Amino acid sequence: MYLHGLFAGAAALLIIGLFHPVVIKGEYHFGRRIWPFFLITGMGLIAAACIISRIYLSVFLGITGFTCIWTIKELFDQEKRVERGWFPRNPSRQDARQTARLPARKAA
Repeated sequence: MYLHGLFAGAAALLIIGLFHPVVIKGEYHFGRRIWPFFLITGMGLIAAACIISRIYLSVFLGITGFTCIWTIKELFDQEKRVERGWFPRNPSRQDARQTARLPARKAA
């Protein structure tokens, strides 16, 4: 019996499930400005998956790499979810988008 597909499916489910709280916590603490980290990490993991000859490790690295790339989109979507009030906003973090929305003070 060949279990490569079963392993790939289980690995994808596990990795995507682990990245869900990473997106939420990452956006809460750092905002969307951490997206370059996920881009560089994802590209590195995808490159490593192309080089490594061991099938299971290559599959694991490839899925993790593409999940890192997908996380960039989810960071921007998470920011929209926070704006809608679906998730809490970090009160101690001042993003450019938060400060831009403050009303202008009238000169006395």
